[in-house]
Order: sequence, then structure tokens, then C-alpha cells
Amino acid sequence: MGLEYLAIIIITFISGVVGTGLGGVVGALLKRDSNKVVSLLLSFAAGIMLAVVCFDLMSEPIEMVREGTMPKYTPAIVVAAVIVGYAVVYALNYVIDKRTNHEVKHIDKDHPSTADDLDELIHSDHFETHKKEKSNLFVAGLVMMVAIALHNLPEGMVIGASYAVTENLTANLFSGSGFIMAIVIGLHNVPEGMAVSVPLISGGMGKVKAVLLTALSGLPTVLGALLGYALGGINDIMLVLSLGFASGAMLYVVFGELLPESILMWKSKLPTLSLFIGVLVGFLLVMF
Repeated sequence: MGLEYLAIIIITFISGVVGTGLGGVVGALLKRDSNKVVSLLLSFAAGIMLAVVCFDLMSEPIEMVREGTMPKYTPAIVVAAVIVGYAVVYALNYVIDKRTNHEVKHIDKDHPSTADDLDELIHSDHFETHKKEKSNLFVAGLVMMVAIALHNLPEGMVIGASYAVTENLTANLFSGSGFIMAIVIGLHNVPEGMAVSVPLISGGMGKVKAVLLTALSGLPTVLGALLGYALGGINDIMLVLSLGFASGAMLYVVFGELLPESILMWKSKLPTLSLFIGVLVGFLLVMF
């Protein structure tokens, strides 16, 4: 049992801390990120997440019912757990959005939409006030870091719950839905790390320190994974509840964050194509 927990710690440390830290490095090195590349990356990750949830996490309770180890009303328990998982992450993001999105008002300098926008542009020394002051950027970066840290907890639970259904975990550490989710969440953490490091560095923090703080925001992924694995290993009911909660959390990440963000970043049909490819790749990964 000790080796299993150690293995999960190592995997989720790489997925959470290294993935977020890598995003911090990218944000520190690149002056301007490619919205198109990030958009395709987000939609592809969303597709893989969706495939893992539908073809693996939520199918496991169905198999347990067919095998007779769980009662026939188990699907209702799964649905309830999915709703709770979705609602918890939705509420968390609602609180985060209220604290992070009120500072910025977007104004198109070439086509101001209202007279107030035009007046603000005239008195802003040609759009300079649209850029946040360094102090505001610094605070925004810190708030985003805390937000990402809180957000990584349920994401870690997804990895842990996925590993809870893996037989002989130490031998199958690099196969199955747990490892797939660790990779996908690690990819998902890259743009999140960029979102943390860019405002911190723009606000005056040194690049090395900003990257280190960004990486630390991924630590809750490890705690969440241990919690999800421990709860899933108690009994079959807790396993079903953990899988349902994790599925709900991931469904919110897919439909509430990744897809809207990818489409907003690149208003094209290609992000949906990337999603489609991600679903197929996720299906193949789950099946093999």
C-alpha cells in the first residue's frame, strides 16, 4: 500500500507541479503566446477528458452492476455524484471569477462600442490605461495562483479516483485511465501556469520566483489524488461516489472552461475538430 501511494504522489507531482511549472516557464519565455496553438491544445485535452469520463470512469459502475457487486439503482447514485461534482467545481469557479474578472474592461481601440468607451480612449493617452498597472497585474497574478491551486484539488481527485479502479496499481501505473488523466491534466495545467506567471512577471516579480510560485500552485493536485484514491479504496459505494464526483468535476472543466475558452481564443471550426480527434484518441487510449 505504501508503494501505491508513493507512486501516485510521484505521478501527480509531475502532472500538477511540473505541468503548471512548465506553463510558468513558457509564460516567462514567450512574449506573446499563440492563441491558435493554445486553443487546439485546450480542445484536444477536452476531448480526451470527455472520452475518459464517458468510456471509463462512468462505465465502471455499470460493469459493477452487471457483475452483481452493486445494486441496480447504482446509476442513480452515479448521476447524483456527477451533479455534486459538477456543482462543487462550478461554485468554486464562480467565486474565483467574481474575484478575478471585475478588474478588466475590454475596449476595442479601433471600434469603441459606446460613447463612454470612446471618451475613455481619448483620456487614456491612446489606450495606455487599458493595460493594467504593475501593481494590479501582480495582485491579479497572486489571485490567479490561489485560484489555480484550489482548482487543482478536484482535478487531483480525478486522477486518484481513476487509479482506484486499477488492479495491481504498481504494475499498471503507466496504463489505464489514471495515467491517461494524469497526462491530460498535466497538459491542461500548461496554459493555466501561463495564466499565473505572465501577470506575476508583468507585475514586477522575477522570472525564477514567478515560475517557482506558479509550480507550487500545482501541489494541491497531489493532495487531491491521495484523497480520491483513499476514498475510492474504502468500499464499492465510496468508489462509485468518487468516480461520479470526479466525472462531474471533469465535465465542468470540459464544458465550462476548456471548450468555451478554446472557441473564444480561436473562432474557427478547427477547435471542434481538435475536440473530435481528442475524443477518438481518448477512446483508443482507454481501450488499449
